[in-house]
Amino acid sequence: MKQLCAGVDVSAASLEVAWRGKDGRIVRRTVRNDVTGHRALIKELRRAGSGAPVRVAMEATGIYGLDLAVALDGAEGVEVMVANPRVIANFGKALLQRSKTDVLDAETILMFVERMPFIAWHSPSAAALQLRAIARRIAALTKMASGEKTRRRHAAASEVIGTLLERSARQTAALLEREIAKLRKAALALIAADTQLARRMSLLTSIKGIGEVSAVQILAELMLLPADMTDRQWVAHAGLDPRLFESGSSVRARTRISKAGNHYLRASLYLPALVASRYEPNVKAFREHLSARGKRPKSIIVAVMRKLLHAIHAMFRNDALFDGTKFYRSTPARVAATSGIPPSAIFEGSSALSS
Repeated sequence: MKQLCAGVDVSAASLEVAWRGKDGRIVRRTVRNDVTGHRALIKELRRAGSGAPVRVAMEATGIYGLDLAVALDGAEGVEVMVANPRVIANFGKALLQRSKTDVLDAETILMFVERMPFIAWHSPSAAALQLRAIARRIAALTKMASGEKTRRRHAAASEVIGTLLERSARQTAALLEREIAKLRKAALALIAADTQLARRMSLLTSIKGIGEVSAVQILAELMLLPADMTDRQWVAHAGLDPRLFESGSSVRARTRISKAGNHYLRASLYLPALVASRYEPNVKAFREHLSARGKRPKSIIVAVMRKLLHAIHAMFRNDALFDGTKFYRSTPARVAATSGIPPSAIFEGSSALSS
């Protein structure tokens, strides 16, 4: 039985939907982006499919599309794919689209789901969804608090600006810090009440460099990823995969990370990588190994971030605490030199998890 494919462009108030009718022409609908609209859309797609399986594709647009994705995933006979917006945009460029409207975007997503491999999205647990919402709110408030602290320093250093703005920035920063602390407490309570979240939190914090603050942010992003994703797919999802740029024999740009992924996850790994590369002996040995090969400091930190993701993936898969000897295989003498531990007390590790 042939399936029905549909593309949905999501906005705050409405959904632009496109699918192909039995005559091959594109059918367009606009429905409200609320519970009533979601139910009406599912009903109409089922009717249009005449009993055939329905595949719906939409972009990952954050909070505006989350309820729709959950509703589609829970509907019988319907599968939903949540695609990377950059992938959809590049697909549209390949079709030589010169205009951009919500209706055209829905048609582009329709053609994408008709032609490209379909990867079904499945709704995570309610606790995981709540945790990510809280964690991303913390990230937003932290950025705002950092900005207020910078404004306070600038105001305090200037005699012209005066004390009024300095006091305002100080009070606003303090208010944001209190709100962040309140949200972080709620996130920790949510984690403690969920068996799987609590266990994975303990796994993350077994790594020197990942404390409660960083663990909340990392866990919130990782818990929404499909269980069958590989460690390399995690790296690509975080945008930490290398991006090569070569053409012919003369164009050979420096390799950089793609950044085509989850910037929340990428940002949450940065400080843990810095701290772990100082205080976790095997991570430190890995950092010094790369430094001896002439790698730049920023490239080294990115490599540690990437390798930490590989390690966390293995820890979650095997339900095992962090083992530095599996992070980087190093001789006892090399680990001892970076940690101060006698070589006789160090067990030479097995092969690294991944390069």
